Amino acid sequence: MKRVTRMLPALLALAAATACAAESVPAPQPGPRAVSVAQSTTGPTGGPTIAATGAPAAGAVAAPAKKAKLEIADITPMGEKTEKVGIGFPIIVTFDRDVKDKAAVEGLLDVEPDKPVEGAWRWVSPRKVIYRTKTYWKPYQKVLFTARLSELPGNEKTKDVSRRFAVGSKHISVVNTRNHTMKVYRNGKLAKKIAISAGKGGFVRNGVDVYLTTSGTHLTMGKKEVETMTSSWMGVTDPKDPRYYKEEIPWAVRISDSGEYVHQSAGYYQFLGRSNQSHGCVRATPAGAKWFYTIAQRGDVVKITGTKRKLQWNNGWSYWQLNWTQWKKGSALKP
Repeated sequence: MKRVTRMLPALLALAAATACAAESVPAPQPGPRAVSVAQSTTGPTGGPTIAATGAPAAGAVAAPAKKAKLEIADITPMGEKTEKVGIGFPIIVTFDRDVKDKAAVEGLLDVEPDKPVEGAWRWVSPRKVIYRTKTYWKPYQKVLFTARLSELPGNEKTKDVSRRFAVGSKHISVVNTRNHTMKVYRNGKLAKKIAISAGKGGFVRNGVDVYLTTSGTHLTMGKKEVETMTSSWMGVTDPKDPRYYKEEIPWAVRISDSGEYVHQSAGYYQFLGRSNQSHGCVRATPAGAKWFYTIAQRGDVVKITGTKRKLQWNNGWSYWQLNWTQWKKGSALKP
């Protein structure tokens, strides 16, 4: 099922391609937290801490504060004490304003994993850059991110900031929409096989069958114990309309921005493992959905196969849809 959100005009085409809709605003748990570089410094655990400031002495005239030219507004995911992330997780850095010299800024962003792997940054907007590795992160390690923005000319007033991430278990789930199964592998071994029902197809908007589940490599982005799904995404809000629905769906794990989830099927259990009947989500058995929800980490890999609708690389955290050569082209640094 899919979630309704307020988006910028440039994203409206993507929003129109949703197949189900969640009534609430996206709120992955745990979610990203803003980090003000001007107020942060590196703490003993690698996470940001608030720097103390002293009051001016009596009678002293305070000099006007010199504002930094560039600061960090947000870092995703959270630090090691808040969450463990999956082997596909991206590092998403959002600045407080447009970056003029992307190459200079990118050169000041360091990523140091305990278990080295090649990685690269890709700019997706004038103020947002994303780090992805060439191959998946190794599980059970720490990754230290550091932004040395105080070294940017004219930006000396900014405090450097760092965050340490904790990589958890290696979770790779394979959804086959043709045989209606989801196989979840944990650290390379099959942990559970779950009967599912994927998108049934048959509803075309702007040339796209939005009732089809997208095939490709998704990443889990967040989860909610209960998500409210509605038909408002397709303009159906009248309860008397036969197409209307509003349902409370348990164990919802989000895997795209266009509103795809792995979640418990709201009844219709007779179709699980037998046919595709959803509006685009991956419906699972109650026991299977709850188990998957329980183990899910943001950044876990969910590979879906068997449909004609391809997952776009910028739909959610679907960055693994680009090969390594394509991904590196988004860097501002010369090879």
